[in-house]
Amino acid sequence: MRAAVTRVARGHGHLLPPVAVVLLLSLPGRLTFADTRIAVADLASLGLAAACATLLARGHRPRPGRRAAVVLAAPALALAAVTMASGDPLAALPGFVRFLQLFVLVPLAVLLLLRGRRDARVLLVAVVALALFQGALGTAQHLTGTGASYMGENVRAVGTFGPLTVMGMATVVSYGLVAALCLGVAAPVRASWWRRLAALACAALLAPPLAFSFSRGAWLATAVAVLAVLVIAACRLTRRTLLALLAGGVLLAGGAVAAGGAAVGERLGERVGSIRDVTASPDQSVTDRYAMWDAALSMWRDDPWLGTGPRGFAEHRDSHASLALSGGSDTGGAGEEFRRQELESPHNMYLLVLAEQGLVGATALVGGWAALLACCLARLRRTGAPDVGLAATGLLVWQAVNFLYADIGGPHSVLTAVALGLGAWWAFSPAARREAR
Repeated sequence: MRAAVTRVARGHGHLLPPVAVVLLLSLPGRLTFADTRIAVADLASLGLAAACATLLARGHRPRPGRRAAVVLAAPALALAAVTMASGDPLAALPGFVRFLQLFVLVPLAVLLLLRGRRDARVLLVAVVALALFQGALGTAQHLTGTGASYMGENVRAVGTFGPLTVMGMATVVSYGLVAALCLGVAAPVRASWWRRLAALACAALLAPPLAFSFSRGAWLATAVAVLAVLVIAACRLTRRTLLALLAGGVLLAGGAVAAGGAAVGERLGERVGSIRDVTASPDQSVTDRYAMWDAALSMWRDDPWLGTGPRGFAEHRDSHASLALSGGSDTGGAGEEFRRQELESPHNMYLLVLAEQGLVGATALVGGWAALLACCLARLRRTGAPDVGLAATGLLVWQAVNFLYADIGGPHSVLTAVALGLGAWWAFSPAARREAR
């Protein structure tokens, strides 16, 4: 028994840190250190970075290639420059550390720790498992009226993330749906039929909780990512399979509505309709978002090259926001008391980076993401779009679209870092080129 455990530890022990980061997102709440609340998954990400540093120091893993080094190092250098140039570098330091964690250290660690496509599949399965857990809890919250408050009723599915992080469960479930779909439609040739079917079934099961999250941004990002994945994988799929997948998606959407009854159908219909009305008759949340976008652009115009510095948006918001911005958003339910949550970010990652880091930071960070996505697509074309590459690319597409309506914030942000690391592994690692035998 001890020998078997030793063999498993030697063969797969390197996967424990990244898998732990993913699975620990199932734990509710945060730990408090010196008046700072930290999620357990964020602490695990520090262990992930430490494990990567240890392997590099011992020479057990090859150093990142030149392209990977440029894509990951450029944001770090730009971030350091804008932090030092900010009006209060000490106040900007927490923002610097957070950006460094999410966009440099964790992606680099995932890139270096994954040794092959099997490792990447294990990580994707962990993402799907987390999504199934959060999705099941969110569905139960919706059906029993114990979720976050939405239109006066506690029906919004939020999983363990609570009403203060309503995008948490929506992000996790969306990731799981995209990952499961890719594992099903582009599985290796020798994969058994039940493995493909199980992956597609998982994707199907994640559709209802995504609907019950009432997150318009997550819906749009998932729709674009799924469409991109199916278009890329179309060369591997028969016409009958594609039609079956599309028909299944329609049935799932109808099933999600039927499962919740007429009231759910009405809520979903109103939410979908609000996407169409964002310009003609926007609701207060959309009005607030437009006002914060204008504030972010105003901050950027004041300092176009270096911005306000990390975490500077909240401090400068009131001096740049219009009178249309409300005092905050109402949150409650899911075990939390009603409270007014202050609006501290523009809910647009691109504008947040532009406002806080100027053109220097935006060029390095957003340019790095664009290069990463381009390299992922190029490798897909050369390798025939295997499941892990398709999933890595699909998650990057999802995140690129979602960043139009959201930014980093909350414990689920570390999952974004893992997805970026998976994308970097697929784009740059020699181990991703072929299937291990």
